[in-house]
Amino acid sequence: MSNYFKHKMRSKNPAEIAGWVILAIVGFTGLVILFGFIIMWLWNWLMPELFGLPVITYWQGLGICLLSKILFGGIGGGKSSSKSSSKKSSWDDMECKDSSKNEISKWKFYDKFWEDHGNEAFESYVAQKRTEKNEEE
Repeated sequence: MSNYFKHKMRSKNPAEIAGWVILAIVGFTGLVILFGFIIMWLWNWLMPELFGLPVITYWQGLGICLLSKILFGGIGGGKSSSKSSSKKSSWDDMECKDSSKNEISKWKFYDKFWEDHGNEAFESYVAQKRTEKNEEE
């Protein structure tokens, strides 16, 4: 799987990667700001009238958003307990006839494929698909 990422990043220049990182940071910041305003707007629309609670500011709305994430969504995600990791190892040992499991298991051959066949096989595949597309048109 490591060759997959090397292959994907091979055609990218550092400026393009930096641009995507900056775009992700700006997008994340925009979503945080948007969620703060949505919480503030919904609170100020519903809570004072329904329950007699006070009107809140943007920063209080952002705080409520953060508090709800902590209370209901957790922080982080990828931490697993020993119980779930033992289930994972036993799941890997089981032979599963599920088609989705079989589809995922094909990825273990990806690195070896690129070592053996590399870009030539990929380029021939792309050429084949382009000719098929041109024949359809």
